[in-house]
Amino acid sequence: MKIDLIAAARPNFMKIAPLYHELKNDEEVEARIIHTGQHYDRNMFSDIFKDLELPSPHVSLGIGGGTHAYQVGTLMIEYEKQILSDMPDLVIVVGDVNATMACAVTAKKLHIPVAHLEAGLRSFDMRMPEEINRMVTDSIADYFWTPSVDGNENLVRSGIDPSKIEFVGNIMIDSLEMMRDKIEKEDIDRKLGVKRGEFVTVTFHRPSNVDNRDRLEKIVDILVDLSKKVKVVFPIHPRTRKNLNEFNLYEKLEREPNLIISEPLSYKQFMKLIFESKFVLTDSGGIQEETTYLQIPCLTLRDNTERPVTVTKGTNTLVNFENIDENIEKILNGSYKKGEIPLLWDGKTAKRVHKEIRKIIKS
Repeated sequence: MKIDLIAAARPNFMKIAPLYHELKNDEEVEARIIHTGQHYDRNMFSDIFKDLELPSPHVSLGIGGGTHAYQVGTLMIEYEKQILSDMPDLVIVVGDVNATMACAVTAKKLHIPVAHLEAGLRSFDMRMPEEINRMVTDSIADYFWTPSVDGNENLVRSGIDPSKIEFVGNIMIDSLEMMRDKIEKEDIDRKLGVKRGEFVTVTFHRPSNVDNRDRLEKIVDILVDLSKKVKVVFPIHPRTRKNLNEFNLYEKLEREPNLIISEPLSYKQFMKLIFESKFVLTDSGGIQEETTYLQIPCLTLRDNTERPVTVTKGTNTLVNFENIDENIEKILNGSYKKGEIPLLWDGKTAKRVHKEIRKIIKS
């Protein structure tokens, strides 16, 4: 069985890596990594394959950046060419980026079965492009592999046949455990001059936060204030750096001696910082999961999350500009919630997905 594993943005590679390694020894499976090229920043991409011990992609579609319409349209055109030249038997898409939706639609129109790994997640916020990608993908997929129980509930509510849904757990935890030894050997904390439990890791990249001058300025003010209480490490996403410079806010961060700015980090480096952090301040989706698994407090500057289990069971809290200081204070004084690790976040998701693939082969 030829299986195309679709990957675009950096987190996608984290998700396909454990599955690729699980499948590579199955003699009945030919797993091919299809890199769409959506994650086009050289610094952020260069170490991914090395870190995750992945081979070079079977194909790179080379889409690069552009508007949502450009990315989706070009992805569909280029992936259709790839499919027609080398037909897969199954296409596995992960997450919620434009490539997830575009490649799912393309495969489905060519009558190729589609499986969605991380199916069923919902923020219920149609302003988020990721929500549109999730909903479209889940409306046409053939197999739905969910990371949490709420995913199953959302899919059933939307009319999906429960027999097509399988709760497999969180594939990102597989990646983390696969990489744990390498992560712990990283010395990025020493290079940046920070010690375990004595600093906060910060990451912001969502357009709703960083493309709006007023919001970005408020975020900068929060980081400046926070750096007066505890060291802050801020690996800056290219989009965020560009806007900080355009809005003349970058120098305000640079002036703070307790605020350490770095270039984007490799997965190993970034996760080492998460491992060592007192807490994390973010607008990312995946980091909400990783901090919950590691039992590290996480404050997410968003109105909603497609990963509610990290809030209801885990260490994550959704914050806004009104209540963020209160939650920071709870963490610093030790009164913040403890949280627990959700069901099937155990590093064995790839094995469960492999079982589902074996069922497909036998059918």
